[in-house]
Amino acid sequence: MSDIQALLDLMARLRDPQSGCPWDIEQNFDSIAPYTIEEAYEVADAIERKAYDELRDELGDLLFQVVFHARLAAESGHFDFNDVVRAIVDKMTRRHPHVFGNARVDDSAEQTRAWESLKAQERAQKPGQQYLLDDVPLGLPALTRAAKLQKRAARHGFDWPELAPVLDKVREELAEVEAELEANDPTRLQEEMGDLLFACVNLARHLNLDPEHSLRQGNEKFRQRFNRVEEHFHGVEGLESASLEQMEQAWNRVKQGVTSTSPDKNR
Repeated sequence: MSDIQALLDLMARLRDPQSGCPWDIEQNFDSIAPYTIEEAYEVADAIERKAYDELRDELGDLLFQVVFHARLAAESGHFDFNDVVRAIVDKMTRRHPHVFGNARVDDSAEQTRAWESLKAQERAQKPGQQYLLDDVPLGLPALTRAAKLQKRAARHGFDWPELAPVLDKVREELAEVEAELEANDPTRLQEEMGDLLFACVNLARHLNLDPEHSLRQGNEKFRQRFNRVEEHFHGVEGLESASLEQMEQAWNRVKQGVTSTSPDKNR
């Protein structure tokens, strides 16, 4: 028996209505989807930390999610795991005519253009595909989806050719957020905040930066620095009894690379 068949059989046992696991039996596409997203992020996290032993396990968890969805689909008569495999093999073969056919590409940039052209042809053939941006998935993280929407529009000429107007747009959206703060309209403020974040994603894209990765790095930098601030005050209790001014002083010392954990004498 192949390893993948063992996994498929395990999934069938878990979903068996008579002898399976009650939790697994109760699940459906909607209830499992959040776990699938979580497992994909855990794969990305292991890669980012270069934790390759963990990566093996996380890839297994993600594969299990694929098998789970395929099992649900098979039970509903939609498709099965073999159909999933055939579909991706067919798609990758179709999208690599320079490998599996007679087409030729000279470098990765030309391959990227050819890839996007093939994807565009496939999108045009999808039922219900009325507009260019219709199939950018709603379930993507918001920063990632913003970048994909912008890239798709940019490939059809809707983009600034230079950085200066992109920076101007960020400043403009920030000014509109400030204006809504004065107006005290929560609905409009949320809308303008969304516009500002969208403009920041556009700036990252023009700088050839991944906004999602940039924010993850920013999150981790904040976590590490705040840990040092917490150490400075010897834990949560000391932190909560400190003033904002004292915390800011500790934060600035952390930023400057001062690692002393002794609190201020005047605390």
